[in-house]
Amino acid sequence: MEENPAMSTPTNDFDLNDALAKSHFYTGLILAISSSVFIGASFIVKKKGLLRINSKGQTRAGAGGYGYLKEWVWWAGLILMAVGEAANFAAYAFAPASLVTPLGALSVLVSAILSSKFLNERLNLIGKVACLLCVLGSTVIVLHSPKEGNVESMEMLGTMIVEPAFIVYVIFVVTAASILMVIYAPKYGTSNVVIYVAICSVIGSLSVMGCKGLGLALRETFAGRNEFTSWVTWVCLIGVIICISVQMNYLNKALDVFNTSVVTPIYYVFFTTFVLIASAILFKEWGNLSGEDVLGSLTGFMTVVCAIFLLNAFKDWDVSLSSLQGLL
Repeated sequence: MEENPAMSTPTNDFDLNDALAKSHFYTGLILAISSSVFIGASFIVKKKGLLRINSKGQTRAGAGGYGYLKEWVWWAGLILMAVGEAANFAAYAFAPASLVTPLGALSVLVSAILSSKFLNERLNLIGKVACLLCVLGSTVIVLHSPKEGNVESMEMLGTMIVEPAFIVYVIFVVTAASILMVIYAPKYGTSNVVIYVAICSVIGSLSVMGCKGLGLALRETFAGRNEFTSWVTWVCLIGVIICISVQMNYLNKALDVFNTSVVTPIYYVFFTTFVLIASAILFKEWGNLSGEDVLGSLTGFMTVVCAIFLLNAFKDWDVSLSSLQGLL
């Protein structure tokens, strides 16, 4: 009997026996891997740009300087990041989120490898193990986290973003970021990597929600319905511009003061965690989690906590494989 199209499998469930599904799957896979390579490389190129600014005697980004805006190397890094984010966004159109999101962890590995080669930043054995644990823990969290619900129109999204739970989250983000920027960043920003990274991450979670809204608006507009007349579209656009501006400012400060091999995995972990929280609140998917998924999420989170502790507590230790072999 001929299959009823209305009863066909959802787009997220890929049948690799189908030629079109195979094409979509591998296209998404290539886009996701390419995204990680571009984003991981962008951290290194932007860091090189910041180092060039420092060598010229200009005010460092960590001290509030904005000389990097005149440095072409920094802009090259920003373009690489933009290309990577665009590839990541496109990957979700072809492959399931359970494939695309964990592959974002590859950017941590790319950045760690390139920083040791091009920036001469040293990462000891414990740091390398911590990076691996960051990747594993974050991947477990993503795999067991609730998946985003379907939003079919800007009207539906407009209803969701004004619901109390998401408004409370937005207030939390604005309050937490303001406290960190005004009180803690001036005192501890240059000595504690978590301060700058936390600001980037909480603000970044809202920028991702805004980008998803803009993506929906573009999709609907290309389909023949002009969504740029909707207030929701403009709220998303203005929110994205503001959030990304703040996010990039404090990410530059973090990269200027701390080693890329330390900033990248911590930023990935914090950013991924807050994006998952924001997405879960906005799309209300936590209620569908099974007991296995809850346990998996908690296990992944604890793995990440341990990894961050190892990365920060032992970053100055002279630990290598050869030194460990000498103790045996």
